[in-house]
Amino acid sequence: MSDEKRELPRFSPARTPAFSPTRSAFRNRVPKQIRRALPVYLICIVVFLFITNVGSLGGIRMPTISRREPSNFVKQKPLQYGTYFPKKIWQSWKQDPLNFEERDLNTARTWIAKNPHYRYEVLTDNNDIAYLEQFYGHGTAINRPDIVEFYQKINATIIRADMLRYLIMYAEGGIYADIDVEALRPIERFIPERYDEKDIQMVVSVEVDEPEFNDHPILGKKSQSFCQWTFMSKPRHPVMLKLVDGIMKWLKEISHQQRCHISEVVLDFDQVIEGTGPSAFTAAILEYMSKKVGKKVTWHNFHQLYESKLEAGILVLSVEAFAAGQGHSDSGNHNARGALVKHHYHASLWPSKHPRFNHPVYGEVEKCNWDPACVKRWDDDIAAWGSLSTEEQQAKINDKQTLDNLMLPLPLAIGV
Repeated sequence: MSDEKRELPRFSPARTPAFSPTRSAFRNRVPKQIRRALPVYLICIVVFLFITNVGSLGGIRMPTISRREPSNFVKQKPLQYGTYFPKKIWQSWKQDPLNFEERDLNTARTWIAKNPHYRYEVLTDNNDIAYLEQFYGHGTAINRPDIVEFYQKINATIIRADMLRYLIMYAEGGIYADIDVEALRPIERFIPERYDEKDIQMVVSVEVDEPEFNDHPILGKKSQSFCQWTFMSKPRHPVMLKLVDGIMKWLKEISHQQRCHISEVVLDFDQVIEGTGPSAFTAAILEYMSKKVGKKVTWHNFHQLYESKLEAGILVLSVEAFAAGQGHSDSGNHNARGALVKHHYHASLWPSKHPRFNHPVYGEVEKCNWDPACVKRWDDDIAAWGSLSTEEQQAKINDKQTLDNLMLPLPLAIGV
């Protein structure tokens, strides 16, 4: 062979020229183990980048996988005050919306129409226990099975209804409205613009503002109260649970006094108002405010309230907001800009089972509708009644019955 014959390059087993300055330098600087694992590392990086960015590629979104917790909600975390009120509308009734009467359906639709971006739910006589077991049963975040057990013992519909609204608001919050309450304005109007929603935990409205009757034997405890047929609350507000515990204690005391089971307790109108209704609601709120601000808060703080007032995180609206058109307490009318809801009262038939004090001749003082002259005349008549003999009293009762019969349609008057 001649001296000019060139030496052919040697090849590695991979058939790649063995002589390469760049490759040789790379091999000298990087350990063999890392060189072997490098392709795997590169593949992992590419896959990671694909997963994290695939949602932005052509509008593709990775599916969200959720896992339902067990029915006893052992792992459920307690809700706390949030920045905003939950966008949830609550109502309760004896039957579900598919079976609503037309009047109830019409009022319910106003809430959905005015607030299309809110959730809407109705608790009924058939699913209320299941709801309470979910949030208050043994092992849940609230873990108050005694409440569920007590609730099941109650037979009085109005007591269950009052208690249920407080339990709903404590568990989940949102806005509660009785089934006969119509929405006149969107819920966003419930909080004036000058307030920051994060500073508010409840929104209520004045219902009765007639403190001049504070000492009246019948009207006194009802003369100054907040409305509870409509109100808003964030979850876990202590006023709600305080009301529930107060109702339980109150009913146990009455059942002990009447020597009967809780399911057999007999209550009149004023006992319901004071024990579970607006009077109880108002007392719990004022007590909470007092503890929160460190001094006694009384109804005087909200008498003749012409614009909203924030006290201890509770926003109090004027009577016109939730209780317009009552004919008392300077409540205005439903055409006013400040009127937010309208109460139709067609579901308020519970007094027929829990009657007011009704004098056989002079009737119910509540029919005066807080008119001072009418109430004074009723009081004077009741005072004079006590000075009459039994015969004179019976004669007045007979005269009243005769007059009532004359006022009836003829078939009813003659008993047909």
